[in-house]
Amino acid sequence: MTSTVPALGTQTAEGSALQAVLLDMDGTLVDTEGFWWDAEVEVFARLGHTLDDSWRHVVVGGPMTRSAGFLIEATGADVTLAELTVLLNDGFEDRIGRTLPLMPGAARLLAELSAHGIPTALVSASHRRIIDRVVTSLGPQNFALTIAGDEVERTKPFPDPYLLAAAGLGADPARCAVIEDTATGVAAAEAAGCHVVAVPSVAPISPAVRRTVVPSLEQVDLSFLRGLMTEKR
Repeated sequence: MTSTVPALGTQTAEGSALQAVLLDMDGTLVDTEGFWWDAEVEVFARLGHTLDDSWRHVVVGGPMTRSAGFLIEATGADVTLAELTVLLNDGFEDRIGRTLPLMPGAARLLAELSAHGIPTALVSASHRRIIDRVVTSLGPQNFALTIAGDEVERTKPFPDPYLLAAAGLGADPARCAVIEDTATGVAAAEAAGCHVVAVPSVAPISPAVRRTVVPSLEQVDLSFLRGLMTEKR
């Protein structure tokens, strides 16, 4: 976990019930969910195995230990979890080194949150080495702290990463808005007691109590996020 500004005791704009915004990374801020699948396909091809496209929905959005473990079991590949983790991270890092497309509306939203002094955290199941590369492009000044999947004992779909981020920002999870793109991430945020904005990337997500579904970050701004805190649900 890293912090770019003092986190505890951070205040929001006067009169706003929104205390912090917590954002997922892959598929939410950066258009990279496909990069992970492409890296998985490439690595397993080198190992002599072809991945079934239907498995993409199984591995998306979760921790690497889960997705990599599933693919090893499904293919019977002769590779350890530790070895595969290194290969996948290498493949993904190579791709983001060539191009790192942002999701529509991501840069504008981050700039707006930063301009209004809203405490913001990046909460990802990706490993620290990946997060640090991506944050360089997103702008480290836009995040008070970042949470990596390999730095928590239990990552998504458990609530731990979001609870840790809220605590690091001195915020009540119930006063935090989380933006996620997968069912795994949504489950983690909801288990932490946060309000959730789902922007589905690979698989559909249905609206629910304390969960708003939008087609793009272009529909999300500070006024929208503050409104979530005042809705009666």
